[in-house]
Amino acid sequence: MLLAPACALLLLSACRSKPEPSPDFVAASQRFNRLYAQRLDEAYLDPQMDEIEAQLQRVPDKSLDAPSAAALLARIREGRTQAQKRAQDTRSALAELKTPLAMAPSSSAGPSEPPVDATPDAGPPDAGTDGPQVGTPESELVGGFRGCFFRGQSVNVIGRGPRQTWELQSSSRCRLEYAALVDSLVVTEDGKVLMISPKSAVKPGPAADAGR
Repeated sequence: MLLAPACALLLLSACRSKPEPSPDFVAASQRFNRLYAQRLDEAYLDPQMDEIEAQLQRVPDKSLDAPSAAALLARIREGRTQAQKRAQDTRSALAELKTPLAMAPSSSAGPSEPPVDATPDAGPPDAGTDGPQVGTPESELVGGFRGCFFRGQSVNVIGRGPRQTWELQSSSRCRLEYAALVDSLVVTEDGKVLMISPKSAVKPGPAADAGR
């Protein structure tokens, strides 16, 4: 008669000691999966991971999910350690890139050579980019001054007779470069520039009028 109550007590004790799932583990594992899917390894440094870790620590040791909770806790702590190390390595690498390199002079280097002027030789100057002046050789009017002057008509110079003139080309380049000579005549004598006179002051005429 005493065996029946004893068996009933054993069955009741066995039912009460059966491990139960942990709601804290279920919620924590779901939050972990969502956060890791969004941020991957950076999730270990997210403040939300601290809350998940605290929730896992509330899982009872006798819970059915206790081993899984312990494994997830270990994963979080290991992942955080690795993520912190990677972040520190990245900061160190960036700091090295920003630090200028100090190069010591080589002791084996010979005497330094004097600097070489890299400016190319411009050669002889053109025939006066300022334009012809009194005394300028007439030959320079032929090929110099960037070809901006052409032979004009002869004019009678009082007391000297007919003299050759040169005029400025009508191109925009020449008129801009020698703007002061746009309305002038360059009069030459004996192979040199005799005078530079406004066109309005010089009138061409026949050689027979010379000397009047």
